[in-house]
Amino acid sequence: MRIELLSEAERDLTDGFHFYEKLCPGVGFYFLESLASEIDSLALYAGIHETRFGFYRLLARRFPYAVYYRMPEPERVQILAVLDCRRSPEMARTRLRPD
Repeated sequence: MRIELLSEAERDLTDGFHFYEKLCPGVGFYFLESLASEIDSLALYAGIHETRFGFYRLLARRFPYAVYYRMPEPERVQILAVLDCRRSPEMARTRLRPD
């Protein structure tokens, strides 16, 4: 299974890192490690998650984040966004709207 992290999703992870690192030094790195583990799990579990806004949504276990992805091919996962679930659902809907 090939997992692609699109640039917008990379930016989401960077923003989350800075947010948590500002709260408490070291937590930003824990955030990245936790989300990387969740993303890696898609190699086995891609396609089993519920859909929201037309994309699969993986809810992270340790942080209030959701990983939105699609499977354009059976062995390929594209991660479009890694969004904070504490934000408005309208923000997620807007971010995930097709161009």
